[in-house]
Amino acid sequence: MKPIEVTDGTFQKEVVESPVATLVDFWAVWCAPCRMIAPAVEELATEYHGKLKVAKVDVDHNPDTAMKYGIRSIPTLLLFKDGKVVDQVIGAVSKRVLVDKVSKHIG
Repeated sequence: MKPIEVTDGTFQKEVVESPVATLVDFWAVWCAPCRMIAPAVEELATEYHGKLKVAKVDVDHNPDTAMKYGIRSIPTLLLFKDGKVVDQVIGAVSKRVLVDKVSKHIG
């Protein structure tokens, strides 16, 4: 499973209204730390398929969503549950850190 690409136009439906917890990776093509964390994010999409939705938002093409959630540095990953942000990670972190954050909220 690959992460889904979410835009300003689809964010509400795909993330906020999602029946399952959603990890959103705010990134940009030119961002080296974003490229470093991408493989771990993709692995989570596969390993947690059915329990967790994984989405990516390109901040250059979707500035409204990034601004709404106060994204000031990338990569920033927000974990949404029941339409609310329940956790966040800023910067390129290890997969273990992501797994720890996610597992707290999806059981």
